Amino acid sequence: MHPGMTVAKIAVSIPERLLHRARAAVARGRAASVSAYVASALEQKSKLDELEQLLEQMLAETGGPMTAAERRQADRILATGKARKRTAA
Repeated sequence: MHPGMTVAKIAVSIPERLLHRARAAVARGRAASVSAYVASALEQKSKLDELEQLLEQMLAETGGPMTAAERRQADRILATGKARKRTAA
């Protein structure tokens, strides 16, 4: 938690195995508390959700995901670029 940050106390139900993992992370010093561990996990999940929304927006603006043919062409171009870099070194 950041100093001065307002917090809200909530009750959640989680599988015991996740609780054990969170407590183990705290015991190893990876988080100050189970609450801090859970808050960090929620922060990461919310960032991934935001990235997913951005990707969906970008795909909508560019005509959608690559077709299989476009992906093969990109793979060929990237493979060619890697081969050039290796031989030049």
